[in-house]
Amino acid sequence: MSSTTMSPITVYVDADACPVKDEVYRVAGRHGAHVVVVANSFITVPREPWIERVIVSDKFDAADDWIAERAGPHAVVVTADVPLASRCVKAGASVLGPTGKAFTDSSVGMALATRDLMQSLREAGAVTGGPKPFSARDRSAFLGALDRALVRLRRNAQGG
Repeated sequence: MSSTTMSPITVYVDADACPVKDEVYRVAGRHGAHVVVVANSFITVPREPWIERVIVSDKFDAADDWIAERAGPHAVVVTADVPLASRCVKAGASVLGPTGKAFTDSSVGMALATRDLMQSLREAGAVTGGPKPFSARDRSAFLGALDRALVRLRRNAQGG
């Protein structure tokens, strides 16, 4: 994709533990979106002019802060981090979890409350298991959700 055809749409990937980076590259490439992969250590990304790697410090929340400062109405943020999702939703970005679940104004508050409750239960020893394993169904749901989000943003960018 040449710089003259660069999309105003950017997909920010909270990359350190993201299981769908390859799917992001595939879908974003098809839509001509710019991808920014943000991590606090070196991460391999495809050598494409529309994929950018950003390495931030290893300071707590450095990647989250970097993404949240740039997310806005022309962006899709891919993250499983609920506090980051909340910040990005408030900035007007479309936010997707790796399972394809969209974080919205109406859902992010409940997601934060659930996260806090589960953290308290884990600290009290009441919950010892983690999230269910990432599945092929999750991957498929993510592919569809990202495709729909990019189509919607493109339509909005074109005034339709």
